[in-house]
Amino acid sequence: MDQAVDEAVRRAAAAGEAWRTTPAAERAAVLETVADALLKHAEELWPVAAEETRLPEARLRGEVARTAAQFRLFADVLRDGGWVEAVIDHPDPGATPPRPDVRRMNHPLGVVAVFAASNFPFAFSVAGGDTVSALAAGCPVVVKAHEGHPRTSDLTASVVRRALPDPDLLGLVHGFEAGGPLVRHPLVTAAGFTGSIAGGKAIQKLIDERPDPIPFYGELGSVNPVVVLPSADPAAVASGFAASLTLGVGQFCTNPGLVFVPAEGGFGQAVAEAVAGTSGGPMLTAKIREGYLRASGRLAERLTVLAGGGEVDGITPRVFAADLEAFADGLPELGEECFGPSAIVIRYRDPADLPAVLRRLPGSLTATVHAAGPEEARDLLPVLRRLAGRLIWNGWPTGVAVCWAMHHGGPWPASTTPAHTSVGAAAIRRWTTPVAYQDWPEDLLPPELRDGNPLGVPQRVDGRPRLS
Repeated sequence: MDQAVDEAVRRAAAAGEAWRTTPAAERAAVLETVADALLKHAEELWPVAAEETRLPEARLRGEVARTAAQFRLFADVLRDGGWVEAVIDHPDPGATPPRPDVRRMNHPLGVVAVFAASNFPFAFSVAGGDTVSALAAGCPVVVKAHEGHPRTSDLTASVVRRALPDPDLLGLVHGFEAGGPLVRHPLVTAAGFTGSIAGGKAIQKLIDERPDPIPFYGELGSVNPVVVLPSADPAAVASGFAASLTLGVGQFCTNPGLVFVPAEGGFGQAVAEAVAGTSGGPMLTAKIREGYLRASGRLAERLTVLAGGGEVDGITPRVFAADLEAFADGLPELGEECFGPSAIVIRYRDPADLPAVLRRLPGSLTATVHAAGPEEARDLLPVLRRLAGRLIWNGWPTGVAVCWAMHHGGPWPASTTPAHTSVGAAAIRRWTTPVAYQDWPEDLLPPELRDGNPLGVPQRVDGRPRLS
């Protein structure tokens, strides 16, 4: 066992004993203190991240603010109380068979292992969504820092730890080799990951080899298909697509990788002209850069290059073109993610031909439709609901709102468990486990399950919702 990993996990587990029993209202206040600390230290945080990632100041300032907003959201989640899903069924001796008194609620799992992402040094890293949702649930966290921004990780961890009641609630380990010992540690009860399909599969394999496999919530690859219907405006679609494709040099899990456009109507030409006006830029790590060049190179060997932008730092946005039939013949390979500013424009002649091809695509985080009215898209909706976790109308998938309703997940390989999200209020559910109490005395029940409902949490009592 790696000594640094073992020490971090054991310290987190010890600190977690008090944290899991800390009232939700007190945990909420702590999360708001962390949010304040992140904003207070923004002028220290973003320059370090800029040096390590070469991301621009405006992007990093915005990401620090988003990260703080995530902590405030989960403070609200804790105060609301619905996340515990308190259910009370009173005894019914007349039922067949007779029903005892049964009450159920969610409790924190334990130590959560978090693998930081490369493309968001704040919002999906040490203080990211996995970390804050786990802390909100009452779980301590040990993060494996991403090798692309180690100093940013250390500084962020320092800021957060000073705002926690016990700094050991947030552990931090470095190095690729730390990942295995972390997910294999017997005190780790769940793991969260944002990264490649290969990385996710490697972590899942390690977990499967444990004597007690644990839940693994991974956000992996996604091609985020966009369907442009004939009534859409070619110029608006082209400009929006080019901006979304090249935002952050295409290094977003929600990058639009497949765009289905009518063969007629000038859509292909409009896209080509819009992409030609873009440019590349420095990528986050040498590994990501090499992966992009390999993947886009493979596409160039099989498809026609529709357009390319200006080259910067050796990176050129590239859009490839294929007819619907040729694209379908190239599946599943042509449906794989190319992480970076690259996409395939697929030309179709009849919208009725789209559902059969869309059904063959891998699961995605998002699917988008562009159309002038709803009727034109009605037949696509059942297919898209099975394909992606978030459906977008006349917009673009890059950018994920931090809110109660957000779902950031989808069928494999977008995520390992499509029912769960890594962004939004429901992300807390990943780090909880339900416990049912049968015929327990009132004094030993958690406050959330008592008939008097002293905490005022939403309860479902005998099948009916009761808010307080």
